Amino acid sequence: MEVAIEGLDSDVSILKKVKHDEEVLNPTSEGGSSVSLSSGNINSDTSYHDDDNEGDDMVDEEEEEEDDAFDYDDDGDYMFENIEEEEEDEEAHYLSMQAQFDNVDLPPGVEASFSWLKDPVPSTSVTGGASYTAAMDPQKIQEISISKGKGVASSSSTVVQEAVSGSVEKKEEVVEVESMKKFEEFKLFDIVNDFSDHHFNSAGFQGQQPPKSWTKKIQDEWKILEKDLPDSIFVRAYETRMDLLRAVMIGPAGTPYHDGLFVFDVHFPPNYPDIPPMVYYYSGGLRLNPNLYDCGKVCLSLLNTWTGKGNEKWMPKKSTMLQVLVSIQALILNANPFFNEPGYDNMYTGAEGEKKSRTYNEEIFILSLKTMMYTLRRPPKHFEELVAGHFRTRAHAILSACRGYMEGVPVGGSGLIGEGGSKSFKAAVAKMLNGLVSNFTRYGATGCDQYLPLPPL
Repeated sequence: MEVAIEGLDSDVSILKKVKHDEEVLNPTSEGGSSVSLSSGNINSDTSYHDDDNEGDDMVDEEEEEEDDAFDYDDDGDYMFENIEEEEEDEEAHYLSMQAQFDNVDLPPGVEASFSWLKDPVPSTSVTGGASYTAAMDPQKIQEISISKGKGVASSSSTVVQEAVSGSVEKKEEVVEVESMKKFEEFKLFDIVNDFSDHHFNSAGFQGQQPPKSWTKKIQDEWKILEKDLPDSIFVRAYETRMDLLRAVMIGPAGTPYHDGLFVFDVHFPPNYPDIPPMVYYYSGGLRLNPNLYDCGKVCLSLLNTWTGKGNEKWMPKKSTMLQVLVSIQALILNANPFFNEPGYDNMYTGAEGEKKSRTYNEEIFILSLKTMMYTLRRPPKHFEELVAGHFRTRAHAILSACRGYMEGVPVGGSGLIGEGGSKSFKAAVAKMLNGLVSNFTRYGATGCDQYLPLPPL
């Protein structure tokens, strides 16, 4: 009688059968019949006997060459093949393998079979042996077979899953460490090659050699940027396209743009510096400032795209690209962008102006959050490490600010709790919060779930 046990090798099963035959089935009886366990009939017979003509009943030569020890008979029963011990060291091999069976708790008359082996080989029938009936309920035998098989399979599966999980976690940890290292080492200014996604990549000298005076001026701009850039503005110049530049700046603290990243492409025209550079803003289709159009236009006196007086406008012999970038960050991304709209500072004064400015800041903050996710999902070329690292390190500050704004803190943090936060604004922040947590977590930030669930509005 057999019980299927997963996870042991085929040699052990064969030697266990030999030992079982010697120790259990030596007694004989005349005409006795045996009871075995089959897949279809619990009372089907399997008799064990000695036969001097064993070779007459063996399978043909092709079946004898098969490596595995099991096969199915016509009734679906497992049949053991009688094996001759031809080598003297087989007994020693048996003793070493027998230890693996010591912990298998089987009832008398029940044999261990191994259903995971591939190609079973039929056993020869032996006559004249005594029969033994299993002294156990067939249902219990079947339960033993199933439970032991499941136990070994479950254990093996758990080991594999733990190994795979550990490997994945270790790989993710290595990737995160490398990513953070690149972020920490990200240069404020650097020169790169690929300009394929630059907004002005089709502009320039169109195959003509730029004049030496122009080239020298651009090189001077590079030196100024490399030396004097603030730590919140990052620039990449292009070695083979000196007329192109890309800048990414962090939104200033205390404004509705805080912790955001804002991307600008720059083109130095052939007659630069007689005329100012051309600047394009990546808006993602959002108008989050009166001076930053959703079409990408940047409205600034220094760029001659807005009126100005004296040194507010571009001066060929004095103005620099660094001045342009700092002006965008300080004058456009300010704490009260509502008043960037021409005439509003005179039209809306006092309490009315402050109220309208707070309402505008709430609207702008929501657009800034959308810009964050837009930039995170589609980082500009050569700034991928900066974008990922920035939002990974600033995720908690951003989410904490969102919760504060939902509790009435004015956008930008200036003012008393309860002074800010209209009901529609709080609902809009709550709607954005789940997406922010999901995106920040996806790109490496940890512990963001603590800002959920949301408090009642």
